[in-house]
Amino acid sequence: MGFEAHDENVETWDALRARRNVRHFTEQPIPDEALDRILEAGRRAPSAGNWQPWDFVLVTDRAQLVELAKVWQGAQHVAGAAAAIAIVAPEPKDARQSELLQYDLGQATYAMTIAAADLGVGTGHAAAADQDQARNVLGFPEGRFLAYMLSVGYPSDKPLAVINRLNRRPFDEVVHRGAW
Repeated sequence: MGFEAHDENVETWDALRARRNVRHFTEQPIPDEALDRILEAGRRAPSAGNWQPWDFVLVTDRAQLVELAKVWQGAQHVAGAAAAIAIVAPEPKDARQSELLQYDLGQATYAMTIAAADLGVGTGHAAAADQDQARNVLGFPEGRFLAYMLSVGYPSDKPLAVINRLNRRPFDEVVHRGAW
C-alpha cells in the first residue's frame, strides 16, 4: 500500500513505513497549515515530567537557511530545504537532565518527522556544532543551545511512499520475547 504525496489523511502505519531521511528537495514551498501541523506534533510530544524542554524556530527564508546550514558540516541539506525547524533547548544542569533532554528531544523530533510524512513532506535531521553561528542566525537567548535541526520539504527524487524493501535488521533478529 502506498499513498500520494499530498493526501490529507494518510494512515499512521503508512506514514511510519514511508518516513525516510530526505536530503534533496524541490523548490515547492510547504503550506503554512502543513508547517503548523508538523510543529504541533513536536509540541505535543511526550517528555519526562511534562518538562517540554524545547522551543522550535521555523526558518523559511533562503538566506537564513543557507546560514543555518553552516552550523555543522553534515547539515548542507538545510540550505536547499523549503524550511527548517531548529530545535532549541535549555543547557542541562547535570548529566541526568542531559539524558532526559536527549530522549525528550528525540521524541519531539520523531513526532515531527511522522507528521511530515503523513503530509507527504520529507525531513532530514542534522546536528549542530557551531553554537555561535546558530545563535547569530536564530537569536536564541543565553542558557539555550541549538540541539538539532530538521530540514523540511518535498523530496526531489521521488514522493514518499511505503518502503517495502526496508534496509533494517530482520524482525526476528531484533525482537526478543520475555528474555534475550
